[in-house]
Amino acid sequence: LPGATVATLAMVAVLQGKRIYEEKQMELAIQKGIEPEFSPDTKASFLRLLPLRFISRVWGSISSINLPTWSRPYVYKGWARAFHTDLDEVPLSLEEYSSLREFFARGLKAGARPIDTRENCMLSPVDGIVTRYGRVAQPGAKVEQVKGFTYSLSALLGFEPNPIKTAAAPEEKKSSRSIFTFWRSPGTDKRPKEVRPPRALFYCVLYLGPGDYHRVHSPSNWCIENRRHFSGTNLYPVNARAARTIKNLYVVNERIVLEGEWQEGLMSMALVGATNCGSIELKFEPDLKTNTTKAESSIKENCGYCIRKGDEATTFNLGSTVVMVFEAPGEVEDLFKVLDNPYQGFNFTVEKGQRIKMGQALGQW
Repeated sequence: LPGATVATLAMVAVLQGKRIYEEKQMELAIQKGIEPEFSPDTKASFLRLLPLRFISRVWGSISSINLPTWSRPYVYKGWARAFHTDLDEVPLSLEEYSSLREFFARGLKAGARPIDTRENCMLSPVDGIVTRYGRVAQPGAKVEQVKGFTYSLSALLGFEPNPIKTAAAPEEKKSSRSIFTFWRSPGTDKRPKEVRPPRALFYCVLYLGPGDYHRVHSPSNWCIENRRHFSGTNLYPVNARAARTIKNLYVVNERIVLEGEWQEGLMSMALVGATNCGSIELKFEPDLKTNTTKAESSIKENCGYCIRKGDEATTFNLGSTVVMVFEAPGEVEDLFKVLDNPYQGFNFTVEKGQRIKMGQALGQW
């Protein structure tokens, strides 16, 4: 038995090391502009047969077990080496984190994430990798998951049912709003016409790895009006390999969508769960439970929760993905050229594959 246990642990370590190496090579390739295309494989099909929700709940229970105080520094330092966690940012001594779950959801030392306070920029709400960004051309448009495959933005945000259903998954509640409401009516902007910038709709996808800081902060001064929780049909991984092998990955996974207003219009943020990360905690709604055995979806309207730029909004346990969709100033119109207005439209200041920290600017205008 001891020999078999050692062999099993060694095999797991080798497979994990191989996965980390492949993800690192993928990240480097994307940074060089070499992007793999969508290509389903047998491993992705096999994942559909696994009880990933149950596995994630089991992992959640295991990671919540209190570790002996003497063992904690060894466990957490081993985790940090495997997933490149910066232990200098950890606010407490390692012995004070009683379980892996506490260590995953740790805070940061004061000042570890300077916040860009400029009014004309949108911040990254998380530490992670920028996997996708762009402008949404029209209502109902699809956006890229990876090169060669797109998914419905409306389905992600809950304006239409998931494209994939299973007998075991309950029917998700559909919002009464339409994706068209992301385009602000001219009558809703109180500013004079001569100083009113045109609006456009943008999106950005950020992937959080297992070693990243897992708390999600507000990318701007933001009033959250609606919260939608979709149980989804599964809890697939959301790493680079999964994104290029599983169709509609962000749409079929369990997720929470937060929707509200910021200074330039409407903004939604989809918090996408993943394998071993079915637990998403909202700071303003601590009673909300995700990845439960009942797998229920729910909608809460008129939340009225206003947070400032950089304030903590929610917490992931382990790694996952955040998809931001927001209005921002668009292209310059002839009116502005005539008036010699120095206004510029929103532009992303990041690149695909770039690693970014919470509080840094994603783009500006």
